[in-house]
Amino acid sequence: MKWLVGILINAVLFIAMGGFFGDSFYLSGFGAAVIASVVLSILNILVRPILIILTLPITFLTLGLFLFVINAVTLLITDGIMGSSFELAGFGTAFIVSIIMSIANIIIQSTFAKD
Repeated sequence: MKWLVGILINAVLFIAMGGFFGDSFYLSGFGAAVIASVVLSILNILVRPILIILTLPITFLTLGLFLFVINAVTLLITDGIMGSSFELAGFGTAFIVSIIMSIANIIIQSTFAKD
């Protein structure tokens, strides 16, 4: 259930950022946002740990800030998988979106997470 709620929260964040960024971030609709959120979730489970291990020295040197770059890369992979229904203009847009999504997810999780 928690995974499904995270998917829906990310889909809503995608819709909001699609409206905010205009031409730099294109999303064809809410269905595409949900599918992109599922794809991103699967990539975070499968690909992100491998990228973290491969980039561990630079992540350590940047005190963890390189994780935003890894998040941007997973967003770009999601863009490639989704095709024309989910488009990011480039790495800069993906990087900014990854920062906003990370901050929003931290705020949402700290607000609603209860043990």
